[in-house]
Amino acid sequence: MVSMKDIANECGVSVASVSKALSGQTDISAATRERILEAASRLGYQTNSAARALKTNRSYNIGVLLVDESRSGLTHDYFSNVLESIRVEAENNGYDITFINANVGKRPATYLQHCRHRGVDGVVIVCIDFHDPMVMELAASDLPLVTIDHVFNNKPAVMSDNLQGTEILTGRAIEAGHRRIAFIHGEMTAVTENRLRGFYRACENAGISVPDSYVAESPYHDPDSCFAAVWRMIRREDRPSCILCPDDFSAIGGINAVREAGLKVPEDISILGYDGKGIARVLEPKLTTWEQDTDGLGSQSVRMLVDLIEHPRTTIPEIVTVTGRLLEGRSLAQAPAGKR
Repeated sequence: MVSMKDIANECGVSVASVSKALSGQTDISAATRERILEAASRLGYQTNSAARALKTNRSYNIGVLLVDESRSGLTHDYFSNVLESIRVEAENNGYDITFINANVGKRPATYLQHCRHRGVDGVVIVCIDFHDPMVMELAASDLPLVTIDHVFNNKPAVMSDNLQGTEILTGRAIEAGHRRIAFIHGEMTAVTENRLRGFYRACENAGISVPDSYVAESPYHDPDSCFAAVWRMIRREDRPSCILCPDDFSAIGGINAVREAGLKVPEDISILGYDGKGIARVLEPKLTTWEQDTDGLGSQSVRMLVDLIEHPRTTIPEIVTVTGRLLEGRSLAQAPAGKR
């Protein structure tokens, strides 16, 4: 294994100079530091993580808490993209990631106990029941923490623009002449509440009154449930001309329901999605949807957490909103005559 002494001999400098260059200290010339780093890379030098942890009192390990009741988290386009962005940004900052759960070995434990057992320096919470007592305990601890799409008092958070995204998406349907617009939303969470506000705000600004029967709940990432909800709506005499689905994957069920009823998308009924990941681009017709910036959500959460870990006395907890964008597809058409 290559040591700092080997690098020192290669560069003709002292071991102390090598240590300074590798640890990022500034009392060494830029030219010398560059020569040392190049030699370290060429020789295949690897830092001793245990020694680094002892020196800095950090494990350089970030915990990630993701509990998805539908058990689709790692295969869900949205979550998998956020998690990949977290992994990449963590590695770019010299950190590893560990998934947090409610066990230590085979024994039950709280999330906080698992974090302590693994020695993580901080936690990113991606998806969870934020009212779970174990989550509340974790949030109340002194462990640095950043949440995605939820705000704890005096804790930093990264928010997707769910309110604005749904408002713009709904507004696009209104621009296409639709007045009978239905919204099938996911289970009630802070994310869903913001999307509902965006939907109602867009309709209210356009002078559209939304019947209660045009708003229904269907779990996220569940095409079968979305199929049933859309089926009930399109069997109505006053059926909507445009339906917003909880997410792009659920929209598959909505499209299938329209087709099984002998109708066409978008000629008879327009279907809109949400998330804007891979499946939206390969569906036929291609979905009109709102693309969430999953790369921005993941990388921003890690940057904020690293700041908290490495600069705890000067970092101010912030709430940062990450914007998305409208993706135009072919699942939205002008409202059919008589449906405006």
